[in-house]
Amino acid sequence: MTVAHISDIHFGRLASPGIIGALTGDIHHAEPALVVVSGDLTQRARASQFKEAALMIERFEPPVMVVPGNHDVPAWYRPWARIFNPLGRYEAHITPELQPTFERNGLAVAGINTAHGMTIKGGKVNSEQIAFVRSFFQGAKPEAFRILVLHHPPVLLKRPHRAEVARSAHLALEFIGEQRVDLFLCGHLHQSSVESIPLEGGHSVVIASAGTASSNRGRAGDRRTNIYNIVRVAQEHFTIEERRFDSTSGRFETLRESPFRRT
Repeated sequence: MTVAHISDIHFGRLASPGIIGALTGDIHHAEPALVVVSGDLTQRARASQFKEAALMIERFEPPVMVVPGNHDVPAWYRPWARIFNPLGRYEAHITPELQPTFERNGLAVAGINTAHGMTIKGGKVNSEQIAFVRSFFQGAKPEAFRILVLHHPPVLLKRPHRAEVARSAHLALEFIGEQRVDLFLCGHLHQSSVESIPLEGGHSVVIASAGTASSNRGRAGDRRTNIYNIVRVAQEHFTIEERRFDSTSGRFETLRESPFRRT
């Protein structure tokens, strides 16, 4: 089983004219069962930017799961839309489904919307969302590889230089050990980070925060880097391959691979 994970596309701030073609071509070569997009498809939540994002999604042959990011919410200079209809354009152009799920081919994947109009850059998780994904994983096959997708990281990560996590994300951490969730996929920080986080009860979960796949908004050590993840799942283990764009060759290449045992 293979899952492609891209984040922080930021149409409106692309790094180069050919970056989207290189990205979609590299993903097709990996032949994933699912493409996950963990938010920030746009730079300023403009209709034109959402239309470009929708065209990119249409280019993928496998199913695509998308959750919104904070940049997919109108900026504060559009206060009415930000407060009262924060994801109107996202729902119109991308999908009205804000709690997407996918269960097929030994995968059980659920997504949470952490982007809300009343926040600035941060995100939040609420108890209703946790109840929804808990119910989903309870109904999934016991042997399924379990992935939870959100835009904002659920915990502080070692590598990124910014300390931004989803508010009330501890609600998610409380149930993932119980439901044996294997992997968090997130973004937002514009730096690539893959970490195994120990939890109570002896369970651990891997958190893969993807860098920006296609924009010129990388940060810190990934300032000039476009990067995304390929997750390859076997019966007893899984590997996260970080794929970085080489502007000289115009192709994505392997930066590093991180292997983990399945729970």
